[in-house]
Amino acid sequence: MDGDKGNILVNESNLDRPFVGQVVLITGGSRGIGRAIALRFARGGADVVVNYLRHRGAAEETVSELLSLGVQAEAVRADVSDPADLDLLFAAVKDRFGRLDVFVSNAALGVLRPALELEVKHWQKTLDVMGRAMLLGAQRAVPLMEGRWGRIIAISSIGSFRVLPNYVGPGVAKAILETLTRYLAVELAPKGISVNAVSGGVIETDALEAFPNKHDMLTFGKRAPAGRLGRPDDIAGVVTLLCRPEARWICGQTIIADGGYSLLV
Repeated sequence: MDGDKGNILVNESNLDRPFVGQVVLITGGSRGIGRAIALRFARGGADVVVNYLRHRGAAEETVSELLSLGVQAEAVRADVSDPADLDLLFAAVKDRFGRLDVFVSNAALGVLRPALELEVKHWQKTLDVMGRAMLLGAQRAVPLMEGRWGRIIAISSIGSFRVLPNYVGPGVAKAILETLTRYLAVELAPKGISVNAVSGGVIETDALEAFPNKHDMLTFGKRAPAGRLGRPDDIAGVVTLLCRPEARWICGQTIIADGGYSLLV
């Protein structure tokens, strides 16, 4: 570190593995985008904590792959919509590593229905898993980032500002994430912590199976100027880019990575 609090010097020894010695926590990290983010960080030398809720087998497989890359890794089961579970999750990070460099709020949940068909329980759970979980997670992450360049990244989607069929619950929750990103960025910047978000278009994951209009989503997604659907690693690459020292001056931004899809719809 140099005289700038929490600054990480860029030198030739860490250009290929810029995250050596750092600890990353990813909620919803066992599959899809979360798994891709975990692998990206591990290839960069970071130790990774993979949070999951239901998919234990997938979490264990992801951890096994991370370990094969020569880093430390652990899977921790926790429901991020439950404050008590979040306490246990961050306690596990502290007990194992004693610190945290990057917190990625990726866990997502949402019932895909028109607004007039949503039940209160669906609405509340969606907001809790995404919006509230990021807020409460940040509150728990900051003390573990003391004296370090901390980074908090939210995973959003273009449904936060584009109206997508049946996406009202997740769309509103993602909009909350992006607004919270801006507020946290201003509040935490004096502490040496960067907060940003990454927003994707139609990403080719298992989550597409839940869309009642899956065929339309696939068709629309392929209309992106890039000529294909997004892949989990497309999002993961932007997340790790925001966590490299060269991105230190990016603060409170939502970076759209959708192959140009949102420019056309």
